[in-house]
Amino acid sequence: MFETLSDRLTSVFSSLRSKGRLSDADIDATCREIRIALLEADVALPVVKDFVAHVKERARGAEVSQALNPAQQVVKIVNDELIEILGGETRRLRLAKTPPTVIMLAGLQGAGKTTLAGKLARWLRDQNHVPLLVACDLQRPNAVQQLSVMAERAGVAVYAPEPGNGVGDPVQVARQSIDHARRQQHDVVIIDTAGRLGIDQELMAQAADIRDAVSPDEVLFVVDAMIGQDAVTTAQAFMDGVGFDGVVLTKLDGDARGGAALSVRHITGRPIMFASTGEKLEDFDAFHPDRMAGRILDMGDILTLIEQAQRTFDEAEAAKMAGKLASGDDFTLDDFLEQMMMVRRMGPIKNLLGMMPGMGQMRDQLNQVDDKDLDRVAAIIRSMTPGERSEPKIINGSRRARIARGSGVSVTEVNNLVTRFFEAQKMMKRMSQGIGIPGMPGGKRNQKQAKPKKGRRVSGDPRKAGLPKEPAADAPAKQPGGMLGNLGPGKLPKGLELPPGFDPSKFKLPGQK
Repeated sequence: MFETLSDRLTSVFSSLRSKGRLSDADIDATCREIRIALLEADVALPVVKDFVAHVKERARGAEVSQALNPAQQVVKIVNDELIEILGGETRRLRLAKTPPTVIMLAGLQGAGKTTLAGKLARWLRDQNHVPLLVACDLQRPNAVQQLSVMAERAGVAVYAPEPGNGVGDPVQVARQSIDHARRQQHDVVIIDTAGRLGIDQELMAQAADIRDAVSPDEVLFVVDAMIGQDAVTTAQAFMDGVGFDGVVLTKLDGDARGGAALSVRHITGRPIMFASTGEKLEDFDAFHPDRMAGRILDMGDILTLIEQAQRTFDEAEAAKMAGKLASGDDFTLDDFLEQMMMVRRMGPIKNLLGMMPGMGQMRDQLNQVDDKDLDRVAAIIRSMTPGERSEPKIINGSRRARIARGSGVSVTEVNNLVTRFFEAQKMMKRMSQGIGIPGMPGGKRNQKQAKPKKGRRVSGDPRKAGLPKEPAADAPAKQPGGMLGNLGPGKLPKGLELPPGFDPSKFKLPGQK
């Protein structure tokens, strides 16, 4: 949703990185581009004016003029102001001292209240609460049935005594649900109210009556993030007519410009508490202003990525898999499939990669990522026998043809998978040995190898070739040299001994002095 705004702001800041010092003209030009980017993102005009005024005031202060890198300081200022507009700190639910905690959902029809009720119930269940969904939308056809289906999918209970479709009193149902929750020991009650296609007095009166009947601890205004400036008008009308404590944004995964997220909080003064980012029940989480600002400025959202990994990966299985990865040889295709399925459960690959810093500059490549590629890889591995998964080296040509027919792919894709697996296995083995990785113990390159001793140097001068080395001063004196000078008693084989008293050192050849 914030892709256009993120691209514009990134291009604005990239032009500042080459400047060692920012003049007033540079600051004015930067603020003008930021103003245009926010207006194009459908942010409300009063919000844009306040935002740009705060950025310009801080950019002309001492924190930028004395900074070593003024461009990075301006990025920090914009990041801080974005966090402030989005709410500053993460707002948590206020739980009642005496259960049950009553949460009332209000908003226009089509904003996604019923679906969000199921998502919120599932999120609370994961937080070790026992929520109860209450069907108070008795006007819209099949609204009660839809809430019942959502409750079943979320694994929570639902209170729906009336069939709906225009039958029943929603105020009475809401009042009775509190007693039912106390009897069944539910600590959170989520009331789904009716919506309308526009603001009218009947809608406001019914929502106010339900509020007065149950005295909710939290009134959450559900707003569709794709309706743009109209979200601000609707939020202001609900604020004046019913009042609410927090905002929930739905459909943040849409392709609208997303200015409502930056406008609602500033106009109403109420924080954004939750955000829905998809159609599945798990596509829902608390709204973190600092993380959203980081995504807009292409700084990534590593904390959310880590939290998703912690919810998906089992700690014992992760430790077991880490041991296999360290050894390299024990890593099989079954382990590879298990790891791939764990990553698949974390969500779409495109969304996971989008949380990495700097990925906004690779948006075209991210759009080409298809999760169906992982499904094809899983089909290839599941078409193998257990023996082939544990020992891929036995997969010959005929086996690869059979696997390709069983998985509905070509033999080339099977060959590519097996080849990539072998390469990954070799890489993991090299990593476990520390080869090529600085600082890793056990690496062959990190072990000090003994240098070979230098041999005797032979001079290239033929006059010095073959000359004996000068004896050392303390070396024992050698016997005088004749042809038999080194021979003595006991030096020759038996039968060739020299006669007694014969000294071979005194034997001289003809012409030898």
